[in-house]
Amino acid sequence: MGMILGKITVETPKYEVLRTAAGYEIRLYGPSVVAQVTYDPTQFKGDKDGGFTLLANYIGALGNPQNSKPEKIAMTAPVITRTVPEGEKIAMTAPVVTREGEEVTMQFILPSKYTKAEDAPKPVDERVVIREEGERKFGVVKFSGVATEEVVKNKVKGLRESLERDGYKVIGDHLLARYNPPWTLPPLRTNEVMIPIE
Repeated sequence: MGMILGKITVETPKYEVLRTAAGYEIRLYGPSVVAQVTYDPTQFKGDKDGGFTLLANYIGALGNPQNSKPEKIAMTAPVITRTVPEGEKIAMTAPVVTREGEEVTMQFILPSKYTKAEDAPKPVDERVVIREEGERKFGVVKFSGVATEEVVKNKVKGLRESLERDGYKVIGDHLLARYNPPWTLPPLRTNEVMIPIE
């Protein structure tokens, strides 16, 4: 019932709020270990969230874990996605907005008990990669509802303009963080657009 009503009951990443501004926050996130997959949505019949199943299988959310132990790994939130235009090298991770010729990188942040990549069970599917993320600073705007391409585009534009106006240097593409399963009532969903800054 809580999942339908938007209650987040799983582990979420720890961060420090460095500044609260009109409509956004500046946050400092600590290091984490992530499981990620990068894919062309056309591999999944155009489904921009097609990588979710690969990651869910790795942690055992859809049955037996598909990792070397096999060890069931607790689900966390958010699921982070990033869309990479064709030909661009992937530096971090991020959104759910896709167009022809783009790749999507989707990440699950692993539970905090995994402090190094080698602590996490090795994926059976080689498309799933385990990596460490260092400390990062983001400008973040939170919103509810369905994170459609148009909504995300507008949130990114507004946040980028606010950050630049307030003197922050943007150093990468935006990430889209979604905290709830798709059956959560749209007005009760928690989403965030995150833009990395210096």
